[in-house]
Amino acid sequence: MIKQLIRSYVLLVAVAIGLFTVPVAFTLTAQLRGDTEVSVQREATTMALLLGNADTASCQALEEMAKAYAEETKDEVQVTATTRCSADLPRPRPDAALTTALEKGDETVDWGSDLIWGRHLVITVPAQHDEQVVGAVRIVYSTSGLTDRLWTIWGFRAALAVAVLGVAALIGAVAARRLTRPLRQLNDMATKFSNGDLTARSPETGPQETQTLARTLNQAGERLDTLIASQRIFVADASHQLRTPLTALRLSLDNIADGVDDEFVREDVEQATAEVVRMSRLVSGLLVLARAEAGVTAAEPLPLTDLLTERLSVWRPAAEERGVTIALSGSGVGHRPSVLASPGHLDQVLDNVLSNALEVSPDGGTITVRVEPRSDKVVLSVLDEGPGMSDAEKSRAFDRFWRGQGLTGRSGSGLGLAVVRQLVTDDGGTVALADAPRGGLCVRITLRAAQRTG
Repeated sequence: MIKQLIRSYVLLVAVAIGLFTVPVAFTLTAQLRGDTEVSVQREATTMALLLGNADTASCQALEEMAKAYAEETKDEVQVTATTRCSADLPRPRPDAALTTALEKGDETVDWGSDLIWGRHLVITVPAQHDEQVVGAVRIVYSTSGLTDRLWTIWGFRAALAVAVLGVAALIGAVAARRLTRPLRQLNDMATKFSNGDLTARSPETGPQETQTLARTLNQAGERLDTLIASQRIFVADASHQLRTPLTALRLSLDNIADGVDDEFVREDVEQATAEVVRMSRLVSGLLVLARAEAGVTAAEPLPLTDLLTERLSVWRPAAEERGVTIALSGSGVGHRPSVLASPGHLDQVLDNVLSNALEVSPDGGTITVRVEPRSDKVVLSVLDEGPGMSDAEKSRAFDRFWRGQGLTGRSGSGLGLAVVRQLVTDDGGTVALADAPRGGLCVRITLRAAQRTG
């Protein structure tokens, strides 16, 4: 926007300079041409009068005047020979202009070019005596001096125009930055909002319109921050209020199971206990999802390789019990890329994805975690060797409470991938499901790469 304002400002100044300077330059050029023509024509007319008198004194005066003029101006004066006055001066070459002057008695002016002028200005003036043409005087005027003066006129105005445009660009840059400062401040506020910083506010400066917009956005930010804070408080209270009775209920069922000898009653109690455990998992999943939706925090640069190494070290003992191998590969492992993410989000994402992959992996299988940097993105892929998913199942896998028909449907709550998508989306990334090359499922997570700084 700043560049567009500067270009518009410079364009307006250039048009104004063109409308003012170009006509003035053309006017000065025409005036220079007219003044030169009048001056040379006046000298030629004076010499023609001397030639027309045709006495000895006039001829001598004509010769002295012509030689003095030629020496001073470096131009050439040509005079036709007459029977009564034969001055020692060059003779003009016969041409149409000379014929017109001698036969018709008309003055002729030849600039040598219709555009501006040629190399010489040729003016031919007839000399008359008793209303009869007795000869002609021609001045061949060099236009090199006029050309130099022409370049001076146009060159000065061109240099002045360039200088004015430079100053206009500088002033336009200052004015554009001043005009767009409120918009840049609003953009900074919006950027912080998108990164999860709900405390960001914009100064109410600039024109009335931007002040009103900033005030409205600040009020919206305050309300949004208040709503998020209220939701966080609700999540904390709900976590305490829901987990406590479920824990007490499970303890009561365990006590009942320990004090009952009837096999059928014990079986019913164990079934009720399993449902309580499932309900506890479901409540925990809902609370995690609620925290993911409410816990909007600013993204920070995090070392992805270090975080992966830490989480994989936690999951490897559980995988080794079933003979499952967890491998870390990809070109990004050696480069150690950093990604923009909220603290704690990637830990939860990796735990959910690795938990699902371990649950569906066959004994002795392999889970591959691959890191691939791509310009301003980092792609994190988790591949398993399980049964995979059909296209219809992939389209519903991120829905809440949806559980597939595979191994994950036995004890899962149907919230794991929903939490993953919510956390990744909050950090400005994307998550997708695809078929793994060796069968199974590939969970592809795309994260924003953090800019490297010196």
